[in-house]
Amino acid sequence: MKILKIQALRGPNIWSVRRKKLIQMRLDLEELEQKPTNTIPGFRARIEALIPTMMAHRCSEGTEGGFFYRVEEGTWMGHVIEHIALEIQTLAGMETGFGRTRQTKTDGIYNVVFSYIEENVGLYAAESAVRIAEALIEDRDYDIDADIQEMRRIRERVRLGPSTASIVDEAVARDIPWIRLGTNSLVQLGYGINQMRFQATITCKTSNIAVDIACNKEETKRLLDSASIPVAKGSICVDEESMIQIIDNIGFPIVIKPLDGNHGKGASINVLTVEDALSGLEHAQKYSRRVIVERFITGHDFRVLVIDNKIVAAARREPAHVVGNGIHTIQALIEETNRDPKRGYGHENVLTEITVDRDTEDILAKKNYTLETIPQQGEIVHLKSTANLSTGGTSVDVTEMMHPENIFLCERISRVIGLDVCGIDIMAENLTQPLKESGGVILEVNAAPGFRMHLAPSEGLPRNVAAPVIDMLYPPGKPSRIPIIAVTGTNGKTTTTRLLAHIVKNNGYKVGFTTSDGIYVQNHMMEKGDTTGPMSAEYILKDPTVEFAVLETARGGILRSGLGFSRCDIGIITNIQEDHLGLNDIDTIKDLANVKMVVARSIKKDGWAILNAEDEMCMKMSKELSCNIAYFSLNEDHPVAAKLSREGCIVAVYENGYITIKKGSWKIRIEKASHVPLTLGGKAKFMIANALAASLAAYLQGFKTDDISLSLKTFIPGAAQTPGRMNIFDFKNFKVMIDFAHNPAGYRGIEEYMQNVDATRKIGIIAGVGDRRDEDIRECATIAARMFDHIIIRQEKHLRGRLEEDIVALLLEGINSVDRKVTWETIPKEIEAIKHAMNIAEEGTYIVALSDVVTNAIQIVQQYLDKENEEGTV
Repeated sequence: MKILKIQALRGPNIWSVRRKKLIQMRLDLEELEQKPTNTIPGFRARIEALIPTMMAHRCSEGTEGGFFYRVEEGTWMGHVIEHIALEIQTLAGMETGFGRTRQTKTDGIYNVVFSYIEENVGLYAAESAVRIAEALIEDRDYDIDADIQEMRRIRERVRLGPSTASIVDEAVARDIPWIRLGTNSLVQLGYGINQMRFQATITCKTSNIAVDIACNKEETKRLLDSASIPVAKGSICVDEESMIQIIDNIGFPIVIKPLDGNHGKGASINVLTVEDALSGLEHAQKYSRRVIVERFITGHDFRVLVIDNKIVAAARREPAHVVGNGIHTIQALIEETNRDPKRGYGHENVLTEITVDRDTEDILAKKNYTLETIPQQGEIVHLKSTANLSTGGTSVDVTEMMHPENIFLCERISRVIGLDVCGIDIMAENLTQPLKESGGVILEVNAAPGFRMHLAPSEGLPRNVAAPVIDMLYPPGKPSRIPIIAVTGTNGKTTTTRLLAHIVKNNGYKVGFTTSDGIYVQNHMMEKGDTTGPMSAEYILKDPTVEFAVLETARGGILRSGLGFSRCDIGIITNIQEDHLGLNDIDTIKDLANVKMVVARSIKKDGWAILNAEDEMCMKMSKELSCNIAYFSLNEDHPVAAKLSREGCIVAVYENGYITIKKGSWKIRIEKASHVPLTLGGKAKFMIANALAASLAAYLQGFKTDDISLSLKTFIPGAAQTPGRMNIFDFKNFKVMIDFAHNPAGYRGIEEYMQNVDATRKIGIIAGVGDRRDEDIRECATIAARMFDHIIIRQEKHLRGRLEEDIVALLLEGINSVDRKVTWETIPKEIEAIKHAMNIAEEGTYIVALSDVVTNAIQIVQQYLDKENEEGTV
């Protein structure tokens, strides 16, 4: 077998709109295409022995063991690999169960698709599943446990921490979108101007001064003490001499911890001798030069969580420990404790496995114990000096046991320090009595407290502490999303997108939009290039100044990694014509429609799909959608458009020279098409279609018809506003038009316009694009031969695996198929072809350059025009 390609889908995609996180692997089975599983001796027995948990895979049989039954009956290896990839992720602690395996049009080549929790783990699982399958086929031993452990390591390295993940999960439950900013715990909630950010449990509302105070334990202690809040006696030292002075003042027992430490790193507790104190100082100074020395307070370790100055949870924390039974060693007891199903690797379970480190050895040494010591029956042996869950500690929820005075005290502490999310560490016998009575003290105030101990305590009631964070960031009535209009189709996407962005901007919004030319925010180009994929959409949605997004959405990005947004308010399908067929398993127009339909399926239920009523595939699509649907048509009397109008649908039509919206029996005329510059005086019919789609979207978005009309009249096409979309340059004796038309539908649109153009001679500059089908290249040339008197064939770019002479031969076949006298010549370089066309132009000539790289063409024509304007001649 051979893996041809692996890609991660991260948004709504052709396999599923709801399941956004999928791995798609293109797999060549090679000779195994002729060997289903029932022809491989012993295959079922080996896979069942290696991965017995796959008995739970019901597969298409719908019963337990269904997958193994399929293996017995005979299934293909792509299907087997899909199931292996899913199961090894489950064994690594990431249960996910969606998969599809489909054969492509090429024998032996399959698309194996399966869901993932963590992208990097999913990619690893794809390759691992192939290796496992090959070992099973060849009857070789395979260390599957090593792969599972590696997937766990990858997960712990790339996953969101439990606190961050809990906030994200709460946001998702409230339908608030989120974007991970980079590879750490920095997360954006919401889109555009309505976004909020947080990292771990520090939010964009957290005071920087408060964080600095909380990170400075001495400053925290001083502020609390001055506010009559009980704290432990002690001070800061930097060397042995100053530490001895502090000990002389406060006496033993003491606690030693780094000033800038966290998660209990570098801490030593219940230190009783000067010798141990010096050792503790050395350990603490590995993390911070300045070290805190405090009086050790006996009691229990409590953590109180305050969010938005209100108590939300409290927990009693116990350091990692084992309980002796008089039989087993401490090492054996640790191993037995780690077998608890609640414990796992890293953060995969409620509790973390206990590991032995320097802290453990020091604690045991103080009791003259080693890992081989056998504790007495019932003896509790602590293994860590701090109660952090990340080091194997446990927690007990005590929220309901807090005395009202302690609640008041903790909420006051959050205001004294100034933190919106605040973790308060308390040492006391209990929280049921006021600290002043129990002798308890505040040990620390944390600026980024972990939530795990409250989300899943070892004992007691779990607390959804992420909810008050979201309540604080998004109080009732505050939106998290911005309006999104997505535009897709074969032709007209960019122009429709730009026109819509113009309408939106004129209605007072700060608009961000993506096109095949670049990414724009308020008409400022931020990035140049074809930006119609998911990363470009995400760029707009991450911009904190954007209030409204209009996103051109092309097939390539959808196939590559899915949509860059979870859903849109309005989706426009301009048309679905034969283009890019034969690429990426999109072989028919039905396949292409399925790609474009990802946008339509992602429209929110009360949103609108805007479809071309004259397009057969669009109308088939309409039967499968669950959102509202509106239509547009260039012909009011088109049978489909007329039927839809009679049925009460909203239809935008071109009637009596007007761009009109029909709503039931009413007609709302927006503007006369000849008054819309984009339509070139009403002559460019496909531009009228773009104006219809944009006007309908604006109307459904709630914009006033007068404002839409004004925007249509003020949208001036040209090289700056609509580069490569019928850009016309007026020379003294001739005209030059540059257009991006690159497929038969685009050529037919130009042909229709050229029929209304009076010219003494029409010269066309055309090229074939290498990744189109032979018939598409021929048809473009055929259309060109119908509308031009002279054709210049140029072919310097986009060969895409073909030979130049082969493409030219196909173009000539198309030209010669027309029963009309057309002259032609070949000039390979586009710039030279344009210069030549202008040099041979006579008075009244109309030159049309159908360019796939419009920037170069526009620059050379503009230079000639500037020269003519300066000198009065070319």
